[in-house]
Amino acid sequence: MSQILGRKASPLSSEDFNIDALDHRARRRPAGGSLLLTAKSLADRDLTDDRSTQQATRVEQTATTADPLRSEAPITTSPSDHRTDRPSPVTVAKVGEFLELDFRRLFTWLRAGFLLACILAVIGALAGGGYGLLAKKRYTVATDILLNPTNLQVVNDDLYVQSGQIDNQLLNIRSKQRVLTSRNVLARVVDDLNLASEPEFGDGASDPKLTALRRLQEAIKVQADEGSFVTTLLVTAQTPDKAIEISQAIVKTFQDELAEAESNGASRAATALDSRLGQLRADVQAAEKKIEDYRRDQNLSSSYGQLVSSQTMTQLNTQIVQAQARASAAQADYDALIAGGANGTNASPSVSETLVALRNEANRIRQELESQSAQLGPRHPSILKLRVALDTVNAQVKTEYLHTVEVAKGSRDATKNTMDSLVARMNDLQGNVFADRESEVALRELERDATSKTAIYESFLSRARQITERQQIDTTNVQVISTAVPPNGRSWPPRTIVLAVGGAVAGFALGLLLALITGIRRDLRDEPDDYRSPAYGV
Repeated sequence: MSQILGRKASPLSSEDFNIDALDHRARRRPAGGSLLLTAKSLADRDLTDDRSTQQATRVEQTATTADPLRSEAPITTSPSDHRTDRPSPVTVAKVGEFLELDFRRLFTWLRAGFLLACILAVIGALAGGGYGLLAKKRYTVATDILLNPTNLQVVNDDLYVQSGQIDNQLLNIRSKQRVLTSRNVLARVVDDLNLASEPEFGDGASDPKLTALRRLQEAIKVQADEGSFVTTLLVTAQTPDKAIEISQAIVKTFQDELAEAESNGASRAATALDSRLGQLRADVQAAEKKIEDYRRDQNLSSSYGQLVSSQTMTQLNTQIVQAQARASAAQADYDALIAGGANGTNASPSVSETLVALRNEANRIRQELESQSAQLGPRHPSILKLRVALDTVNAQVKTEYLHTVEVAKGSRDATKNTMDSLVARMNDLQGNVFADRESEVALRELERDATSKTAIYESFLSRARQITERQQIDTTNVQVISTAVPPNGRSWPPRTIVLAVGGAVAGFALGLLLALITGIRRDLRDEPDDYRSPAYGV
């Protein structure tokens, strides 16, 4: 009978009943996969579990009453009914039970690890406060620099082109920002301030300068304002004075570096121009020498930029025209003398004053003779005397007339001979002029080549002199609009109270996290019956 009752009670044992309840609860878990159940679902589930447990207990009590020997003898169970020292394996049922997380279980985990969380919070607060008190303090200062993308306009045709496009200006600003933190600038700052010998930067390394340079690179930061050309330089050091000193040194070295870069660029350009000036000068001299040699070989002499043969021909043309005019005038004068005769008019320019006087005297005697002849007879002595005087004057007029005609003829012949000589000379010169003009075509080509080389040489010479003077002028347009001042507080570490509070919060959170992890691992490894143990308040 006891065996029968035992067999009947065995399926209703506490262990088996809990497993069935676990499977039942796993099957009735919401399809949505939610990890948290509503309060009502939790209450119904616990009530069902309690009723199942009570029913199993009553069955066992009934079996014990029916067979007294069963209550005295130990109940033989399978090894699986007893808890072993090692944790039971994780089963799908246990995972399903774990996924049905309730607030009581979570609260139990947190309550179990609350003491550990408090201890870790205290440790974190002490660690944070200690770090805030013992850590090396850092102070950060800021310097605002206006990096104008265009340099100062010193000359109209400057060596560096001033771009007006916004993209090029932004690239110019970014390039200057890169120069601000470049190795050249920082290396000069390390040398000027002797940072390699300071513990903060050198720290006794094998290569203190390189170490100081690397630490200085880590201690500076550049921030660009997107809405303007202002750049902020942030420098961090262990003391405010050192940070300000480094910031000022970086800004000064940065300005010097920009000016030196422009000066070096101008110097390189001037050196390149100077190296070309020698060759250009030699080219100009060779071109001019070629012109002179060609003129000498072709017998081309010039005056005031014009060949002498051309000038001579021009002058001969003028002289021939003038000679023709004089010859025409002399011929007309001669013809007038011949046409007028000895007693002609005095209108001819060749008539001398003597001939004019003799003609006037002859006219006077003739008039007086005519007047006396009207009163006196032909034999009258006065009439005879006047006739003798008239004949004498007429003879003198004729003699003077012939002389005047000879003079006019000689003048006519002389002007004609002069004109003929000029014409002959012109004819002789025309051949030379034509040959010279053909040679002048090649000469002008040589002169154009020499002129172009001279213009290039003069342009390079002027540009080289201008650039040489340009490298002496600093045209960089960099302005410090906000100098570095001592900060209100340290930049690192944060305030001690903040570190203490942060350490406490972090320690407390770590303790709670450890409590949750411990509870989860224990639930996954323990038997399902442990969920009803007093440790979980069930």
